[in-house]
Amino acid sequence: MNKYILAALAFALSGTVASAQTLFTYGGESVSAQEFLKAYRKNNTDAQSPEAMKGYLDLYIASRLKVKEAKARGYDTLPQLVAELENLRAQILPGFLSDEESVKALVKEAFQRSQKDIHVAHIFIATGNNDTAAAYQKAQQAYQLLKAGKTFSTVAQTFSEDPSAKTNGGDMGYITVFTLPYEFENVVYQTPTGQVAPIYRSKVGYHIFKNLGDRKALGRLRAAQILLAYPPDADAATKAATKKLADSLYNRLLKGDDIGKLATRFSADQVSSAANGQIPEFGVGEYDPEFEKVAYSLTKDGAISKPFQTTHGWHIVKRLILQPVPTDFNSSKVQDELPEKVKASDRMQTTTNAAIRRAMAQYKQAAFATNALWAYSDSLLNNMPTAKASGLKPQSALFQLGADATTVDNWIQYAQANRFKHDGSGTKAYNQLWDEFVAATAMDYYKKHLEEFNPAFKAQVEEFKDGNLFFEIMQREIWNPAQSDTVALEKYYNQHKDRYIWKESAEAVVFYATDIPVAQHFYKELSKAPQKWRTIIANFGEQVVADSNRFEIDQIPGAAKSSQSGTVTSLVPNKDDNTAACAYIVKRYTKPEPRDFAAARGLVINDYQADLEKQWLEQLKKKYPVVVDDKVLATILSSGK
Repeated sequence: MNKYILAALAFALSGTVASAQTLFTYGGESVSAQEFLKAYRKNNTDAQSPEAMKGYLDLYIASRLKVKEAKARGYDTLPQLVAELENLRAQILPGFLSDEESVKALVKEAFQRSQKDIHVAHIFIATGNNDTAAAYQKAQQAYQLLKAGKTFSTVAQTFSEDPSAKTNGGDMGYITVFTLPYEFENVVYQTPTGQVAPIYRSKVGYHIFKNLGDRKALGRLRAAQILLAYPPDADAATKAATKKLADSLYNRLLKGDDIGKLATRFSADQVSSAANGQIPEFGVGEYDPEFEKVAYSLTKDGAISKPFQTTHGWHIVKRLILQPVPTDFNSSKVQDELPEKVKASDRMQTTTNAAIRRAMAQYKQAAFATNALWAYSDSLLNNMPTAKASGLKPQSALFQLGADATTVDNWIQYAQANRFKHDGSGTKAYNQLWDEFVAATAMDYYKKHLEEFNPAFKAQVEEFKDGNLFFEIMQREIWNPAQSDTVALEKYYNQHKDRYIWKESAEAVVFYATDIPVAQHFYKELSKAPQKWRTIIANFGEQVVADSNRFEIDQIPGAAKSSQSGTVTSLVPNKDDNTAACAYIVKRYTKPEPRDFAAARGLVINDYQADLEKQWLEQLKKKYPVVVDDKVLATILSSGK
């Protein structure tokens, strides 16, 4: 049982709204209707009903009682739980550091950009050895030639220091949102179709981009391929033989041969050949432009390309599934996935300044002379004489953020570590270093006090805290005793034997495949000789896993009352996650019969701990009396919200 899942599912606790109606009290504490509803809505995404709400209220009250008891026992002060909470806080902190409005703007921008792909060409001129003037002059020369009408490919072949430009003329193919670093993506998406962007300076050099045209976004592809590679120095005879083999394999595929089988035998791409030719799902701008051009030109799932050539060799591609780009900004797919992609991308750097500004609202500078601080700094950092009567000491306050004072000693430590320029050309001016120091200190303050700036972060930390307390007390009070007390379990089993009966069942091996095409291939092989399943499954690596046990018939994928020993059940696909399952019936049992203790142990543990928990909960309700306001409950039940 995963405590973090418990924390997320069992709790969605937020601060009580002062003016809210109280839904229930327990042991001197109160919970508002708003607070309960927030938790209910977070943990109940299915159709909501009064019955579901009342059921959840019972669970919610039980969880609050258990957490209260854990706090009464002092579990919240246990060193391991305190340390664990700090670790959890540190783990989720990065996802909350950004200003919420800034993130929303970035998500909206990313969605808008995701709707089209842009055909991009690129010239790169490096600023190696810090010779920025020469590099800029070269970039200017290339840019002026483009403005004068020279073709981009000609200028790229002459000036670009990207090695691929010699053969592709700077043509990068199509890109879409998240394909390029954010700074380059901005340049490309802000450049009108057919236009050349102004020279852009990055940390590594100068860049010239051209928007060659755009199209409606094509989406993401799942595909399989056969790659027939040859060495870069291959002679004409080798290349001709490779082409002949590619044509032969293509003809076999047209006659119905399996691309997975052929890829396993012939493909030079070791990763995809080990996966029956399947390559990871990809989007625009992730692979060789020529490869993407052909793959995306396939008009339907199952279509197979003619052999085509790239710098890697000869390819044959089969389109498996095309996932279109979502076009509804309010769809669950966009709202669930896009914010996470944005937060994981380099564009989040743009939100740092917003966080610093929020912290700086609490900035108060102490009274000190700037020149005196610079002189004091010189004395420590540059071994210069100390200015007399400066009045500054290591613990002298320089400014304050909230209740946190920043001292001269903090400044000296920062300056010592950060005063040199990154390019090695000397030290930074004190004014520049001071601005960086204040910004860094403000960011540290923002992180340290994020609960004060971000209610959602505060609520998340409280969820984890209460979830950990819930897990700890359940582990001690219910789960460990229920699982480890074998004597009590056997006694419970003997008292309730009539509960533990095998219905119609079978000894079976259940197979789970990672995706449907793999499952279909495996099923075909298994059906030929099910008794050889161990040998067959070994050929599929981690793509197919097996679970051998005795199961009731309704627990076996694809099984029916007519399923007999020695047969394979029908293949059951799951279109939600593209997985599939089937089973090999080893021995069929048609009549109900008692389970022995070993076979029933898992069920016994579940029932025994449920009884233990029920008894314990009754004790907690006596210790912390629960009073529900029926009028408030009736109001929220009738609203259905």
